[in-house]
Amino acid sequence: MRLKANNHEGFTLIELLVALTLLALLVSAASPMLQMNAKRHKEQELKKSLWQMRDAIDAYKQAVDDGQIKKSLEESGYPSSLQVLVDGVENNLDPKKRKLRFMRNIPRDPFADDENLSAEETWLKQSYDGKEGAMTADVYDVHSRSYQLGINQQPYREW
Repeated sequence: MRLKANNHEGFTLIELLVALTLLALLVSAASPMLQMNAKRHKEQELKKSLWQMRDAIDAYKQAVDDGQIKKSLEESGYPSSLQVLVDGVENNLDPKKRKLRFMRNIPRDPFADDENLSAEETWLKQSYDGKEGAMTADVYDVHSRSYQLGINQQPYREW
C-alpha cells in the first residue's frame, strides 16, 4: 500500500485573499449605484407627495370659489391647515351638508429625519401672503424642510 503524500484539498491563503479582494471591489463599485437608486426613489416619493398636496390645495380653493365652502372676507380661500384637507369641510351646496374631503391622509416628507414629527409637521407651509412656517394663516403651498441637494443639484426645499 502506498500512501499518497501531499494530498491537500481546499484553498490556499493567497487564493482566499484574492477572492475576498475581488468581492470587496465589486461591493465598493455597486454601493454608489445603490445609494443613488435609493435617493432617486425618495425623490420620486417627494414629487408625488408634493403633487398630491398641491392638487388638493387647488381643489379646495376651487371649491371655495365655486361657493361650496363658506369663507369670510378676511380669509384667502385656502385651507387653514393640511389636516382640513383630510378631515373635510361642509359642502354648502349639498342639501344633506355632506363633507368635501380632498385627501385621504397627509403623506410624510421622505427626507424628514425626525420620526417624532407628525406627517403635517414634516412639511414647510407657505401662506397666501408669502409667510412660511407653523404660524401661517392658511396653506397656499408646501415644501420639504430638507436642505439636502437633489440629484439635479436643487435643494429639496425649493421643489
